[in-house]
Amino acid sequence: MITPLDIQNKEFKKSVRGYNESEVDAFLDQVMADYEQLFKENMELKEQLERDSKQVEKYKQMEETLKETLVVAQSSAEELRSNALKKADLLVEEAEMRAKEIVASARRELERIHAHQDEVLQQIQIFKTRFRTLLQAQLETVVSDTDEIANDLKNYTHRKHTVTRSDDHSLERFNTAPTPVRSEEE
Repeated sequence: MITPLDIQNKEFKKSVRGYNESEVDAFLDQVMADYEQLFKENMELKEQLERDSKQVEKYKQMEETLKETLVVAQSSAEELRSNALKKADLLVEEAEMRAKEIVASARRELERIHAHQDEVLQQIQIFKTRFRTLLQAQLETVVSDTDEIANDLKNYTHRKHTVTRSDDHSLERFNTAPTPVRSEEE
């Protein structure tokens, strides 16, 4: 490739009927300046292209890394999701088992309470029966004693009318009134 310096240093052979040297030099100077500018732009564009290519390559590598990271993240997320579902299932199973144990324990406790309640009700019934029997026995004793006292009183009254005065002392026990207690002041 021709450089601007090649254009500037280029010399042509002189001939008799040649071109006007000053016009050719002026034109070559113009071509050299334009070519130099194009050459610089071309070099800058090549450098820019190289930088851009490196940047594109860097972005491609980043894209690959991001894809790999995304795949790993998706895989990890799926694994986490799967593990979370397994753990949730396990927790549900444990909770259900614990709930069954609690229900079974509550049923046993309820059965124990019902058995205790039945026992208490039976004891109450026994107590009521015994107490009723005791009260009836006491009532019978009271009625019997009352009947006996009534009979004794009847006999006493009947005897009193038929008995002499000497027998009155033997019956004093039925006629005993409490003796008044005398106080010291009397």
